[in-house]
Parts: sequence; C-alpha cells; structure tokens
Amino acid sequence: MTKAPLAAYPALRMRRLRQADWIRRLVRETVLTPADLIWSMVVHEGEGQIPVGSMPGISRFSVKDCAAAAKEARSLGIPAIAVFPHIDGAKKDATGRLAHDPNGIVATAVKAMKDAAPEVGIMCDVALDPFTDHGHDGLLENGRIVNDATVETLVAQALMQAKAGCDILAPSDMMDGRCGAIRSALEAEGLQDVMIMSYAAKYASAFYGPYREAIGSGKLGTGSVDNPADKKTYQMDNANHAEALREVALDIAEGADMVMVKPGMPYLDIVRQVVDAFGMPTFAFQVSGEYAMIMAAAQNGWLDEDRSILESLGGFKRAGASGVITYFAPRAARLLGA
Repeated sequence: MTKAPLAAYPALRMRRLRQADWIRRLVRETVLTPADLIWSMVVHEGEGQIPVGSMPGISRFSVKDCAAAAKEARSLGIPAIAVFPHIDGAKKDATGRLAHDPNGIVATAVKAMKDAAPEVGIMCDVALDPFTDHGHDGLLENGRIVNDATVETLVAQALMQAKAGCDILAPSDMMDGRCGAIRSALEAEGLQDVMIMSYAAKYASAFYGPYREAIGSGKLGTGSVDNPADKKTYQMDNANHAEALREVALDIAEGADMVMVKPGMPYLDIVRQVVDAFGMPTFAFQVSGEYAMIMAAAQNGWLDEDRSILESLGGFKRAGASGVITYFAPRAARLLGA
C-alpha cells in the first residue's frame, strides 16, 4: 500500500499558513505602510506640472504644486518629501553658484511646503549636479573633481537649506568629509536639530538616467579635460560591498543621523549588510531607472502595475530598510490604504 504524502512527517505542511488571506496577514513577517515612504519630487521654477518623458506618471511640480503635495502627503500618512530642483540651463555655470541661493527654487519650495503642511518632514538633496552646466556633483579643475573646494560649497548649500526650513539634509555628492563639515557648520550656526541622512553608499550606476532628464542635468562629457565622462572617480564601484561598510562607518562617525544606499533594488544585499553591521536607521532609494523599468513593463502589459509597485517596495523592508525614497510614494500610499 502506498503511503500518503508526508506520512512520516505529518507536521511538515508549510501551506497551512498560506491557505487564506486572513492567516497570511496574521503571520506576515514584513509589513509595508505609508509611514515607510519618502516621496521623491522634482520642483521647477515655472507654473503648473511638466511631464517627464522617461518617467510615465511623473511631472516636475511648481512651487504651488509642491505645497499642495505636502498637504496630500499629510493626508496619505507619508512622513516626508525629498526635494530635487530643475534649474533652467541658462542659469547654470561651472561652479553651481545657485546651489546656495537663499532666494532660489529650493528655498522657496521648502518654505511653501512647510507653511502648507508643517507636520511633513522635508529632505533636501545636498549636491551640485542640478546646478552645474557640466552635470557633475563637484567642482572641476583640469578635468578632475576636486574634493575640498566642493565640500566648502556644499556646506554653504546645506546651511541655506537648513535656514529655509529643511528638516533633513541629504548629501548625495560622495565627497570625502562632507558629513563632518556640514555637521560642524550646523552646530556653529545653532542648527543642531537639523538631521543628516547621508548617501553613504551611492554607486556610480546606470539607473540614474531618467532622473537626469527630470532635473535637466548637464550632459556628462566624453572624457575630455573639461568634463569627465562619468562619476566613477567619486561614486562607488558597483562591484564593491566592503567599501560600502567603510563609507557608512565614516559618515556615522562624522555625524550622520541616518544613512542611505542608492540605487535600491540592485543593492538590497548592501542594505542588509549595513543594517546588520551598524543598526542605524538605513534607507534605500528606489531610483528613477527602477521606477521607469516597472512602469514601462506595466504599460506593455508584462507586469501587474499595482502588485509590482508594492512588491518592489516590500522588498526594501524585507531587506531591513527603515524606509524607502520613491517616486511611487503617493501611489503606493493609496494602494496600501485601499
């Protein structure tokens, strides 16, 4: 007589805990909520919303739209918004001088959002690439990105943002020593409560292309003396993981309150290693290329759009991330509240 399946091991039926929605929810190990999301948003100097071609469903917002979005974030339970500026190319120069303009688009947008919804946290990108005509995150001298002079400019930018009302400064440039310099400057100005979320492990990635369109970033060069072809001399090599832990350790020692891994989905192993090694609040950035891939596949009927959005975001939480910076934030928050 043939034995029944698993007769020798009657307890080993893993499917018991999957048989109905109620039990799946009850034993779920990772839970994604709107409180895990930071809304990534691009602001421009004009009126209305301007669609970004490579990111279906995403538009650059006017200052007025940003203020309305802050109220929307509050109603959806999204804790914070990350602001990135689109600057008119005619206003850019090699030094990114507008990066620390107290009357510029970033300061104006931050003030408008804090006035509209003071309960929503505002995070500002500390980097020069939206403001330089060459598209790099630092100052160029003889074809080389110079570290220390760039850090001085970043400190001025960070102080401007903090004084405008920004709650979290997020240096994304990957210059050495910038977290310590920013923290020291904040303390000296009596701005000790302003937080720093460092892009501690930011990789020189192919997944940033749509973002560069969204912010109108200067076109990187072809390796000429005037403009290096890529950002590999200051952003991390995507083959490395031990280096990421060293970068995170340095930024924590310099005063970062939170750390970030960028991009997100291709680097979930780095997220987990950082969380396990440091126990710090660790965030991941679901970058523009990740957004564009999901949307392109969904629009072609190759993926279920809603399920793919939530599954991708849940993966960050499962990897140990405290939260996710994502362009999907309002969409995901609505899905989670449905």
